[in-house]
Amino acid sequence: MKNLWSDSDAKAAIDSHAKKGINADLALRVYTTRLLGGEPKLVLHGGGNTSVKTSVTGLLGETIPVLCVKGSGWDLGTIEPPGHPAVRLEPLRALRALDSLSDEAMVAAQRNNLIDPAAPNPSVEALLHAFLPHTFVDHTHSSALLALADQPDAAEVCRRVYGERVVLVPYVMPGFALAQSCAALYEEAAERAAASGVELEGMVLLKHGLFSFGATAKQSYERMIELVRLAEQRSEEHTSELQSRQYLVCRLLLE
Repeated sequence: MKNLWSDSDAKAAIDSHAKKGINADLALRVYTTRLLGGEPKLVLHGGGNTSVKTSVTGLLGETIPVLCVKGSGWDLGTIEPPGHPAVRLEPLRALRALDSLSDEAMVAAQRNNLIDPAAPNPSVEALLHAFLPHTFVDHTHSSALLALADQPDAAEVCRRVYGERVVLVPYVMPGFALAQSCAALYEEAAERAAASGVELEGMVLLKHGLFSFGATAKQSYERMIELVRLAEQRSEEHTSELQSRQYLVCRLLLE
Protein backbone atom coordinates (compact mmCIF):
# COMPACT_ATOMS: atom_id res chain seq x y z
CA MET A 1 0.00 0.00 0.00
CA LYS A 2 1.63 3.22 -1.20
CA ASN A 3 1.48 6.58 0.53
CA LEU A 4 0.31 8.99 -2.19
CA TRP A 5 0.29 12.17 -0.12
CA SER A 6 1.91 15.11 -1.91
CA ASP A 7 2.55 18.44 -0.19
CA SER A 8 2.29 20.26 -3.51
CA ASP A 9 -0.97 18.55 -4.45
CA ALA A 10 -2.39 19.27 -1.00
CA LYS A 11 -1.52 22.97 -1.34
CA ALA A 12 -3.01 23.04 -4.83
CA ALA A 13 -6.23 21.54 -3.47
CA ILE A 14 -6.41 24.20 -0.76
CA ASP A 15 -5.78 27.02 -3.25
CA SER A 16 -8.27 25.67 -5.78
CA HIS A 17 -11.09 25.21 -3.28
CA ALA A 18 -10.39 28.55 -1.58
CA LYS A 19 -11.51 30.27 -4.79
CA LYS A 20 -14.91 28.62 -4.25
CA GLY A 21 -15.14 29.67 -0.60
CA ILE A 22 -14.15 26.25 0.77
CA ASN A 23 -11.93 26.32 3.86
CA ALA A 24 -8.62 24.44 4.11
CA ASP A 25 -10.05 21.75 6.41
CA LEU A 26 -12.68 20.67 3.92
CA ALA A 27 -10.30 21.07 0.97
CA LEU A 28 -7.84 18.66 2.56
CA ARG A 29 -10.69 16.36 3.57
CA VAL A 30 -11.70 16.10 -0.07
CA TYR A 31 -8.08 15.66 -1.18
CA THR A 32 -7.28 12.69 1.08
CA THR A 33 -10.72 11.15 0.59
CA ARG A 34 -10.01 11.01 -3.13
CA LEU A 35 -6.64 9.38 -2.44
CA LEU A 36 -8.38 6.67 -0.43
CA GLY A 37 -11.23 6.26 -2.88
CA GLY A 38 -8.84 5.90 -5.80
CA GLU A 39 -7.31 2.74 -4.32
CA PRO A 40 -9.58 -0.27 -5.01
CA LYS A 41 -7.91 -2.35 -2.28
CA LEU A 42 -9.28 0.11 0.27
CA VAL A 43 -12.84 0.61 -0.94
CA LEU A 44 -13.78 -2.44 -3.02
CA HIS A 45 -15.90 -3.98 -0.26
CA GLY A 46 -18.52 -1.32 0.42
CA GLY A 47 -16.59 1.92 -0.02
CA GLY A 48 -16.10 3.77 3.26
CA ASN A 49 -16.56 7.24 4.71
CA THR A 50 -14.50 10.16 5.93
CA SER A 51 -15.08 13.28 8.01
CA VAL A 52 -13.57 16.47 9.35
CA LYS A 53 -14.62 18.57 12.33
CA THR A 54 -14.45 22.24 11.40
CA SER A 55 -16.70 25.30 11.59
CA VAL A 56 -18.93 27.39 9.36
CA THR A 57 -20.32 30.91 9.73
CA GLY A 58 -24.04 31.20 10.40
CA LEU A 59 -26.46 33.79 9.05
CA LEU A 60 -25.86 36.08 12.03
CA GLY A 61 -22.10 35.80 11.74
CA GLU A 62 -21.83 33.22 14.52
CA THR A 63 -19.31 30.38 14.39
CA ILE A 64 -20.95 26.96 14.24
CA PRO A 65 -18.91 23.80 14.97
CA VAL A 66 -19.79 21.19 12.36
CA LEU A 67 -19.01 17.69 11.26
CA CYS A 68 -18.47 17.49 7.51
CA VAL A 69 -19.05 13.81 6.82
CA LYS A 70 -19.39 11.79 3.65
CA GLY A 71 -22.92 11.94 2.30
CA SER A 72 -25.06 9.22 0.83
CA GLY A 73 -24.64 8.69 -2.91
CA TRP A 74 -21.12 10.11 -3.23
CA ASP A 75 -18.16 8.04 -4.40
CA LEU A 76 -14.95 8.50 -2.40
CA GLY A 77 -12.79 8.52 -5.52
CA THR A 78 -14.56 11.45 -7.16
CA ILE A 79 -16.06 13.28 -4.20
CA GLU A 80 -16.40 17.08 -4.16
CA PRO A 81 -17.04 19.40 -1.17
CA PRO A 82 -20.86 18.99 -1.36
CA GLY A 83 -20.23 15.29 -0.78
CA HIS A 84 -19.29 16.12 2.80
CA PRO A 85 -22.46 17.84 4.10
CA ALA A 86 -21.97 19.93 7.23
CA VAL A 87 -23.96 18.83 10.30
CA ARG A 88 -24.07 20.76 13.59
CA LEU A 89 -21.62 18.90 15.79
CA GLU A 90 -22.86 19.60 19.31
CA PRO A 91 -26.40 18.25 18.79
CA LEU A 92 -24.89 15.06 17.35
CA ARG A 93 -22.59 14.61 20.32
CA ALA A 94 -25.49 15.24 22.70
CA LEU A 95 -27.18 12.11 21.34
CA ARG A 96 -24.59 10.01 23.13
CA ALA A 97 -26.55 10.52 26.35
CA LEU A 98 -29.34 8.32 24.96
CA ASP A 99 -29.56 4.63 25.78
CA SER A 100 -30.91 3.75 22.35
CA LEU A 101 -31.92 5.40 19.10
CA SER A 102 -33.70 3.85 16.14
CA ASP A 103 -32.23 4.19 12.66
CA GLU A 104 -35.20 6.33 11.64
CA ALA A 105 -34.76 8.70 14.58
CA MET A 106 -31.01 8.85 13.97
CA VAL A 107 -31.45 9.81 10.32
CA ALA A 108 -34.05 12.42 11.28
CA ALA A 109 -31.75 13.93 13.92
CA GLN A 110 -28.90 14.14 11.43
CA ARG A 111 -31.07 15.73 8.76
CA ASN A 112 -32.56 18.21 11.23
CA ASN A 113 -29.05 19.45 12.00
CA LEU A 114 -27.81 19.86 8.44
CA ILE A 115 -26.55 23.35 7.70
CA ASP A 116 -27.96 22.97 4.18
CA PRO A 117 -31.34 21.21 4.37
CA ALA A 118 -31.00 20.22 0.70
CA ALA A 119 -27.75 18.32 1.32
CA PRO A 120 -27.60 14.51 1.04
CA ASN A 121 -28.15 12.30 4.06
CA PRO A 122 -24.99 12.02 6.19
CA SER A 123 -23.40 8.58 6.40
CA VAL A 124 -25.05 5.99 8.64
CA GLU A 125 -21.77 6.11 10.59
CA ALA A 126 -21.87 9.89 11.10
CA LEU A 127 -22.43 9.54 14.85
CA LEU A 128 -19.38 7.29 15.14
CA HIS A 129 -17.31 10.06 13.53
CA ALA A 130 -18.94 12.68 15.78
CA PHE A 131 -18.33 10.76 19.00
CA LEU A 132 -14.57 10.45 18.33
CA PRO A 133 -12.49 13.48 19.43
CA HIS A 134 -10.19 13.71 16.41
CA THR A 135 -10.40 16.41 13.76
CA PHE A 136 -9.99 13.99 10.83
CA VAL A 137 -11.42 10.47 10.74
CA ASP A 138 -11.03 7.99 7.85
CA HIS A 139 -12.87 4.69 7.37
CA THR A 140 -12.19 2.06 4.70
CA HIS A 141 -12.99 -1.57 4.06
CA SER A 142 -9.43 -2.58 3.23
CA SER A 143 -9.14 -6.01 1.62
CA ALA A 144 -5.98 -6.78 3.60
CA LEU A 145 -7.57 -5.73 6.89
CA LEU A 146 -10.71 -7.76 6.22
CA ALA A 147 -8.54 -10.82 5.55
CA LEU A 148 -7.48 -10.52 9.19
CA ALA A 149 -10.67 -9.17 10.75
CA ASP A 150 -12.87 -11.92 9.27
CA GLN A 151 -10.87 -14.76 10.86
CA PRO A 152 -12.34 -16.84 13.73
CA ASP A 153 -9.48 -15.60 15.93
CA ALA A 154 -9.50 -12.08 14.46
CA ALA A 155 -9.04 -10.26 17.77
CA GLU A 156 -5.90 -12.24 18.62
CA VAL A 157 -4.50 -11.87 15.10
CA CYS A 158 -5.12 -8.12 14.98
CA ARG A 159 -3.61 -7.61 18.41
CA ARG A 160 -0.45 -9.42 17.30
CA VAL A 161 -0.25 -7.22 14.20
CA TYR A 162 -1.04 -3.86 15.80
CA GLY A 163 -0.24 -4.20 19.48
CA GLU A 164 -1.93 -1.39 21.40
CA ARG A 165 -1.95 1.02 18.46
CA VAL A 166 -5.59 0.31 17.63
CA VAL A 167 -8.89 -0.19 19.40
CA LEU A 168 -10.53 -3.56 18.72
CA VAL A 169 -14.31 -3.41 18.37
CA PRO A 170 -16.50 -6.55 18.23
CA TYR A 171 -18.99 -6.62 15.38
CA VAL A 172 -22.07 -4.44 15.78
CA MET A 173 -24.44 -3.43 12.98
CA PRO A 174 -23.67 0.14 11.78
CA GLY A 175 -25.81 2.75 13.48
CA PHE A 176 -26.27 4.23 16.94
CA ALA A 177 -25.26 1.09 18.86
CA LEU A 178 -21.99 0.85 16.92
CA ALA A 179 -21.22 4.52 17.53
CA GLN A 180 -21.81 4.09 21.26
CA SER A 181 -19.68 0.94 21.41
CA CYS A 182 -16.79 2.51 19.49
CA ALA A 183 -16.80 5.65 21.62
CA ALA A 184 -16.79 3.70 24.90
CA LEU A 185 -14.07 1.29 23.77
CA TYR A 186 -12.00 4.16 22.40
CA GLU A 187 -12.11 6.02 25.70
CA GLU A 188 -11.10 2.90 27.64
CA ALA A 189 -8.23 2.20 25.23
CA ALA A 190 -7.10 5.84 25.21
CA GLU A 191 -6.82 5.81 28.99
CA ARG A 192 -4.68 2.65 28.90
CA ALA A 193 -2.59 4.00 26.04
CA ALA A 194 -1.91 7.27 27.83
CA ALA A 195 -0.69 5.37 30.88
CA SER A 196 1.74 3.37 28.76
CA GLY A 197 2.85 6.20 26.47
CA VAL A 198 1.21 4.76 23.34
CA GLU A 199 -0.81 6.93 20.94
CA LEU A 200 -3.89 5.36 19.43
CA GLU A 201 -3.89 5.51 15.63
CA GLY A 202 -7.08 3.74 14.66
CA MET A 203 -9.80 1.19 15.28
CA VAL A 204 -10.34 -2.27 13.84
CA LEU A 205 -14.01 -3.10 13.59
CA LEU A 206 -14.02 -6.89 13.47
CA LYS A 207 -15.80 -8.30 10.41
CA HIS A 208 -16.30 -4.74 9.18
CA GLY A 209 -13.36 -2.46 8.42
CA LEU A 210 -10.69 -0.05 9.59
CA PHE A 211 -10.72 3.47 11.03
CA SER A 212 -7.78 5.84 11.34
CA PHE A 213 -7.77 9.31 12.88
CA GLY A 214 -5.55 12.27 13.53
CA ALA A 215 -5.19 15.97 14.12
CA THR A 216 -4.50 16.62 10.44
CA ALA A 217 -5.65 15.18 7.13
CA LYS A 218 -2.11 14.00 6.41
CA GLN A 219 -1.75 12.24 9.76
CA SER A 220 -5.05 10.39 9.50
CA TYR A 221 -4.39 9.40 5.87
CA GLU A 222 -0.84 8.21 6.55
CA ARG A 223 -1.99 6.22 9.56
CA MET A 224 -4.57 4.48 7.37
CA ILE A 225 -1.92 3.58 4.81
CA GLU A 226 0.49 2.29 7.46
CA LEU A 227 -2.16 0.22 9.24
CA VAL A 228 -3.18 -1.34 5.93
CA ARG A 229 0.48 -1.97 5.04
CA LEU A 230 0.92 -3.91 8.28
CA ALA A 231 -2.15 -6.00 7.44
CA GLU A 232 -0.74 -6.71 3.98
CA GLN A 233 2.59 -7.69 5.51
CA ARG A 234 0.87 -10.10 7.89
CA SER A 235 -1.10 -11.67 5.02
CA GLU A 236 2.08 -12.11 2.97
CA GLU A 237 3.88 -13.72 5.89
CA HIS A 238 0.94 -16.06 6.48
CA THR A 239 0.89 -17.04 2.80
CA SER A 240 4.62 -17.72 2.92
CA GLU A 241 4.17 -19.88 6.04
CA LEU A 242 1.44 -21.92 4.33
CA GLN A 243 3.57 -22.40 1.23
CA SER A 244 6.49 -23.57 3.36
CA ARG A 245 4.28 -26.06 5.16
CA GLN A 246 2.87 -27.34 1.87
CA TYR A 247 6.38 -27.76 0.53
CA LEU A 248 7.45 -29.76 3.59
CA VAL A 249 4.36 -31.98 3.34
CA CYS A 250 5.11 -32.66 -0.33
CA ARG A 251 8.72 -33.52 0.50
CA LEU A 252 7.63 -35.93 3.19
CA LEU A 253 5.15 -37.61 0.86
CA LEU A 254 7.78 -38.03 -1.81
CA GLU A 255 10.38 -39.51 0.51
